[in-house]
Amino acid sequence: MEVRMTEDAQADFRRLPLSIKTRVVELLRRLAEWPNVSGAKPLRKKWKGYFRLCTGYWRVIVRPAGEIMWIVRIDNRRDVYGD
Repeated sequence: MEVRMTEDAQADFRRLPLSIKTRVVELLRRLAEWPNVSGAKPLRKKWKGYFRLCTGYWRVIVRPAGEIMWIVRIDNRRDVYGD
């Protein structure tokens, strides 16, 4: 599966500390094997159809769309689900 980032996710990624960027890049590599990705949890309510992966306190929110996996948000768990 092809993995792409939205502009918001790209901005989120640029703001991450270097140590977290490395961990997030590893998660993104794993997403190419979708749907065989361990730890992906489906979200509910307004985030229905999206999934989240965790690395420590950081969350990566993704949405599969055909052959493309969109990275929608990358942020700390306390902030990622807000508007």
